[in-house]
Amino acid sequence: MTGLLVVTAVPAEAEAVRAGLTDPTVTVAPVGVGPAVAGAATARLLVLAEAAGRPYRAVVSAGIAGGFVDRVAVGGTVLATRSVAADLGAESPEGFLPLEELGMPADLLGVGSVVPADPGLLDALRTALPAATVGAVLTVNTVTGTAASTAALAARHPDAVAEAMEGYGVAVAAAQAGVPFAELRTVSNPIGPRDRGSWRMREAFAALTAAAAALR
Repeated sequence: MTGLLVVTAVPAEAEAVRAGLTDPTVTVAPVGVGPAVAGAATARLLVLAEAAGRPYRAVVSAGIAGGFVDRVAVGGTVLATRSVAADLGAESPEGFLPLEELGMPADLLGVGSVVPADPGLLDALRTALPAATVGAVLTVNTVTGTAASTAALAARHPDAVAEAMEGYGVAVAAAQAGVPFAELRTVSNPIGPRDRGSWRMREAFAALTAAAAALR
């Protein structure tokens, strides 16, 4: 059995994670942007490792994210209690309907639009990162960019602290493989109307490097 698999969306996130690692058994792989490519690539990595007789012990989706104002600060670190496919469902006159309200599971394992983080892995990360904000992390295909959509998401997910684009896909791949999963993010910008002047990429990457020491 090999160590931990950490998947990021882009190479810059992978480099930030590698810069902070203290455990040489951790594998870091950039797998692409969005839940579909992240899920497919993660599944491939897990299958190849298992076929080689060196299965991974756990998977962490890591990278930068947008944070909900008043729930987490820009530059802060977030640990997901659950990864949520926030836009997987249907519109209705009454509002958005997630899969669970449509009576459709997302896959043959019965995983719906929410995948909880593995309790043991989450507890270990919380112990190693006591200052991290803990809550749901939303996975979206389209990054939120208006005040109205931000308010709707915040109201629909009162425990959500951040949004990104890969966690749910990685979580489903891990669930299919029977491997523990967690999601770790650092916040580069507030969720809401797009204002590049408010983005703090350097701070978010530095926070990701600091948090990577907990990945062991």
